[in-house]
Amino acid sequence: MQQTQIGFLIYPDVIQLDVTAAYQVLAFPPQTSLHLIAKTTAPLKSNEGLILQPTVTLDDCPPLDVICVPGGGLGQLKVIQDPDCLDFLRHQSTTSQYVTSVCTGSLILAAAGLLQGYRATTHYLFRDQLALLGVEVVPERVVIDRNRVTGAGVTSGLDFGLTLLSLLYGETTAQMAQLMMEYSPKPPFAGTPETAAPEAVAALMQAGQPLMEAFLKQTQATAIQLKQAT
Repeated sequence: MQQTQIGFLIYPDVIQLDVTAAYQVLAFPPQTSLHLIAKTTAPLKSNEGLILQPTVTLDDCPPLDVICVPGGGLGQLKVIQDPDCLDFLRHQSTTSQYVTSVCTGSLILAAAGLLQGYRATTHYLFRDQLALLGVEVVPERVVIDRNRVTGAGVTSGLDFGLTLLSLLYGETTAQMAQLMMEYSPKPPFAGTPETAAPEAVAALMQAGQPLMEAFLKQTQATAIQLKQAT
C-alpha cells in the first residue's frame, strides 16, 4: 500500500497544538506516513515548553504529498526570515498535492510567496497582517482554495485535519477519525471575539499586544520584500 507522505515544518517556539491537533487526525489512516521536519533533528521546545522530536531534516525530507506549516510564538519570525525554510517550502510546493497551514503558519507560506492569489485564513488576531502580504483573507475556520488548505487559530487544526482527511480519503474515513476521537465539542466558554465576553476580549488583546506588534513589524518588512521581488 502506497503511503501518503505528510510533513509538518516545526521550529523552536512552534505552537504545539497547531502541530499535534492536525497530526492526531492525519495519523488515523494506516496509509499515512507523518514527518516532523526541522533544520536539524535535535529536539526543540514548543512555545508552551513541550519538547518535540524532529524526524527528518529539510535536506533529507522526502517529496511530500502534503506540506503543513503550523504557527508559533516569536520564534516564528526567524522562520519567516530563513531562506532555507522558505526555499524548502517553495520546492515542496511544486510537487505536493496540498500546501497547507494552521494558524499563523499562513504568514510563513505567504512569506514564501505561496498564498498570493489564493483565499486563505489564519488566527483572527492576524487576519489584517496576512492581507498585507497580498492574500485574500476569509474569516472562516477552514478555507480550501484549489490545493491550498488553511486553518484558523490553534484548535482549528482539528477541523483542518478532518477536512484534509476527507479530501485525501473521503468523508467516511474523516467521520471515522472524528468518531474515534469523540470530537463533539461543547466548550464551556466562547472562543471567538464575536461571541466572547467583551472583558475577556479586551484582556486578551492587551496581553497579546507585544506579540502582535512584533509580528506586524516583520510582516511589513516581508511585504516590502515581496513587492521588490516582483
